[in-house]
Amino acid sequence: MTFPTFADFLSLGDPAVLLTGLAVFIARIFDVSIGTIRTIVTVQGRTTISFFLAVFEVTIWITVVSAVINQVKDVPVLVIFYSLGYATGNVVGILVEKKLAFGMIILKIFSQTSGKEMAQTFRDRGQPVTTFTGEGKCGPVLELYLACRRRDLKWMIPQVHAIDKDAFYVIEQARDVSKILKPVMTPLGGWRQRSNRK
Repeated sequence: MTFPTFADFLSLGDPAVLLTGLAVFIARIFDVSIGTIRTIVTVQGRTTISFFLAVFEVTIWITVVSAVINQVKDVPVLVIFYSLGYATGNVVGILVEKKLAFGMIILKIFSQTSGKEMAQTFRDRGQPVTTFTGEGKCGPVLELYLACRRRDLKWMIPQVHAIDKDAFYVIEQARDVSKILKPVMTPLGGWRQRSNRK
């Protein structure tokens, strides 16, 4: 197989070639996106979700690869669609996974002035918080240790900045958590928030 030449790109004027290329591009986005999400949930230990995602991923991949291999000799430009689909799929997969926000995380917050107020605010909303006293570069600090769902970061981080704009925080992945208590006053988001306003 040779790399597509300028003459090969001229074949895009053929509707059949263009449609085939777009089909390969879109299918690659789907299977690579699924593969990216599957890798992330596998690391998080979500075996059931990972299993079904792998089935869909491989099914799409085999379909696309067989189509490209059968036609790539006559239509080398399909390689470009295949490659662009792969690259785009990685980006789309990461963005989708961030939107879904699977899994648990450990949120560590360090505050010099508002640690107690911050801890009480989270506790009032039903989020368990453990505090530790420490020593930072500029003096004593209070560390807040929270085990929570990734999706809850959407309201937790703005809350941290609202109470103490100088607070420092670290987010770590938590693979296994023995018990998690969901906040009882999690702010509504998305369509639920819009519906609540009506």
